Amino acid sequence: MASKTRYGFVPAISIVVANMIGTGVFTSLGFQLLEITSPFAILMLWALGGAAAFSGAVCYAELGAALKRSGGEYQFLGRIFHPGAGFVSGWVSVSIGFAAPTALAAMTFAAYLTAAISPGAGYVARSAIAIALIVALAAVHSGRRRASGVLQTFFTAIKVTVIAVFCLAAFFIFDDPQPVDFRPQPGDGAVMGSAGFAVALIYVSFAYTGWNAATYLVGEIERPERNLPIILGAGAIIVTALYVALNASFLIAAPVSALAGEIEVGFIAAVSMFGEGAGAWTAAIMAGLLISTVSAMTIAGPRVLHVIGEDYAMFRYLARVNDDGIPRHAILIQSALAIIFIASGSFESVLVLAGSLVALNSFAAVAGLYVLRLREPELPRPYKAFGYPATPAVYLSVTGWALVYTLSSRPAEAIFVFCVLAAGAMLYVFARRNSAAADSNLEDLDGSI
Repeated sequence: MASKTRYGFVPAISIVVANMIGTGVFTSLGFQLLEITSPFAILMLWALGGAAAFSGAVCYAELGAALKRSGGEYQFLGRIFHPGAGFVSGWVSVSIGFAAPTALAAMTFAAYLTAAISPGAGYVARSAIAIALIVALAAVHSGRRRASGVLQTFFTAIKVTVIAVFCLAAFFIFDDPQPVDFRPQPGDGAVMGSAGFAVALIYVSFAYTGWNAATYLVGEIERPERNLPIILGAGAIIVTALYVALNASFLIAAPVSALAGEIEVGFIAAVSMFGEGAGAWTAAIMAGLLISTVSAMTIAGPRVLHVIGEDYAMFRYLARVNDDGIPRHAILIQSALAIIFIASGSFESVLVLAGSLVALNSFAAVAGLYVLRLREPELPRPYKAFGYPATPAVYLSVTGWALVYTLSSRPAEAIFVFCVLAAGAMLYVFARRNSAAADSNLEDLDGSI
C-alpha cells in the first residue's frame, strides 16, 4: 500500500496508462485518414509510435532512477545541459505540454458526452462541460493523496477493460465488418515514406504522450530505482497493444469515408457496430474513459510547476504543498491554463502544436542520455536502459523524422513553437535575475542580524 506521501506501484502505472490513453487514440484516426487510406500503413503508424514510446520509456527510466527528483524533462535537461535548458523545457511542459492535452482531453470528453445525451449541443455547452470536469478533478487531486490515487486507479481500470471489450466485440462478435485487409499492399512503402505519413506520426506521438508521466513525480513514487523502469516499460507495452487493436477495430467497424476528418471516431465506430441507441450509450462510456486522462494529467503536470517553484524565488508560491505533500497551488494554476485553452483553442492546431512541443522536449531528454553516459560514467545507475545505445537511437530517429517533416510542412505551427521556446528563454533570464536579487537581499538581512 502506498504511504501517505508516496504513490504505490499500481496508482503510478495507472497514471502512466491513463496519461497515454486519452484524446489522441479517440481522435487521431480521423485526421490520419485524410492523408492515408491504407489499413496496413495506419497500423504501422501505431506500431511505430509504440516502438518509439517504449524506446523513450526505457531511456527515461534510466534518467529517472539516476536523477531521483520529480520534474521530468525540467530536471533532466537542467542537470545534463544547463539550468536554462531545464527551465525552458519546464516552461514548455507547463504552458503547452500538459495544459493543452488536458484541455483537448476535456474537450473530447465533452464532445462524446454531448453526442450521447444532447447531439445538438453547441460550443458553449461543450466548453462548459469540459471546464466543469477540469474543476472537479482539480478539487480531488489537490486534496488527499489516497483519494487521488484511488480515483485514478479506478477510472484507469475501467478504461482498459472497456477498450479490451470493444476490440473483442469488433473482431469476434460484429457480424457486418468492413472489407479491410491489413496485409501490406503495393504502394504502401511509398505511403510510409511520405510527408503525410510523417505528419500523421506526430498525431500518433501525441496519442502516446504520457509514457514518461511517472518521471514527473519520481520523488513521490515508492522505490523509484526499482519500480520506475517497470512502470514506464509496462505502461508503453500495454498501451501499444491496446492502440493497435483499437485502431484496427475502428477500421473494421466503420467505412473510411465515415471516419475521415471526424473527431468522434469511437462514437462513429460504435454506432456502426451496435446501432444508434447502443452507440449513444457507447459514446457516454467513451466520455467516461477520458476522465482518467484528464485526471492523470492533473496529477503529473503540476509537479513541474512545483519543482520550478522550489528552484526560483519568483515562483515560490508554486512550491507550497498540503499536509499530504501535494502541490495544490500548482494544480490550480495548470487547471486554469487548461481552461484558457478550452476557451480559445482550435482543436487540430492545438493538437499539432502540443504534439510537436512535447516531442521536441522528449527528443532533447533522450539525447541527453548519451551526454550523461559520457560525462558522468561513474554516476550510480540503479537501472540502465534496455538495448542501449540502440533504443535511444530508435526514439531519436522516429521522433526527429516526424518533427522535421511536420514543422517544415506546417510553418504557422513552427513559428508558434519558436515563439514558445523564445518566451521560455526570456522568462528564464528574468527568473534567474529575480532569484539572484532575492538571495542577495536575504544575505543582506542575515548580515544585519
